[in-house]
Amino acid sequence: MTGARRAGRSMARPNVPGAASHGQVDWSQIDWNRANKNVRRLQARIAKATGEGRWGKVRCLQHLLTHSHSGKVLAVKRVTTNRGKRTPGVDGEIWITSAQKSTAVQRLGSRGYQPLPLRRVHIPKPGKKTTRPLGIPAMIDRSMQALHLLALEPIAETTGDRNSYGFRKGRSTHDAIGRCFQLLSKRASPRWILDCDVKSCFDEITSP
Repeated sequence: MTGARRAGRSMARPNVPGAASHGQVDWSQIDWNRANKNVRRLQARIAKATGEGRWGKVRCLQHLLTHSHSGKVLAVKRVTTNRGKRTPGVDGEIWITSAQKSTAVQRLGSRGYQPLPLRRVHIPKPGKKTTRPLGIPAMIDRSMQALHLLALEPIAETTGDRNSYGFRKGRSTHDAIGRCFQLLSKRASPRWILDCDVKSCFDEITSP
């Protein structure tokens, strides 16, 4: 009876907010609403601790989030549902089946993680005959990035420039347009806007 209770407790543990996942993951049985709520709760606590300057608590909460079952399944879901889900890295892996995704969740919890090299490809520039280099990470590296993004995003949103709109969660072009209107609709507003582009900027930047 004692062994059965322990087994039942172990299977139920991933449903606890912030609990680490060590057992087998059944991808088809994941409660996504619960996973999202668990992650959002931890992110709210990270944002609050950041605003209060309690960096020790921030690090503890980040560790809890990046080792949680909810964080890991959401990270794997993100990289297996976006546009690049069928684009492999240097290892040639893509995660299509539920079994592959379940295994990926467990791999995110393994120790001794080492990122793989990028797969370098050259893609054509829109409307031009030239190409630009693109580095493609492996699926496991993309998942690890997505997992740690969940823990870093609350800090970036709390401490970041409130008038920055590019690649910001919950912000769009409409927010930037609204801010421009506020700044430019006054009598003493600037009359000119400078828009510039650095030629071949990213083509000339070397990356490891």
